[in-house]
Amino acid sequence: MGAFSIAGRLDRLFKQLRPEPSYMAVAEAVRSGQGVSISHTYIWQLRTGRRDNPTIQHLTALATYFGVPVSYFIDDEQTTRIDSQLDLLRTIRDAGVTELALRAADVSPRGRDTISELIQRVWESEKGLRGHG
Repeated sequence: MGAFSIAGRLDRLFKQLRPEPSYMAVAEAVRSGQGVSISHTYIWQLRTGRRDNPTIQHLTALATYFGVPVSYFIDDEQTTRIDSQLDLLRTIRDAGVTELALRAADVSPRGRDTISELIQRVWESEKGLRGHG
């Protein structure tokens, strides 16, 4: 599975959510929330690379469900940019910094990069301190 394959991208989106949703839950949410017919088996096939040529309707529905633009699935530059934002949000979530995450939603991409770098530096500093303690 390549980093920029549909399967790889979809897998990263699933892994961003806590708890990770089931294929049935995603399919039902897409059907009921967007009126797009999609099966849990088909979503599994896309995520595992067994199917790799989804319709734009299915890509759009999945993008909407995960809160990313459809270009996430087809534009490598967009994927890289959005993945870095998702990494920042995961770092913040994992650190339990929900207030900061809410505020970061209104920060420019450059600002998010700066926040991410600062969090990374603090994490590395803390990790280094624990290693010498």
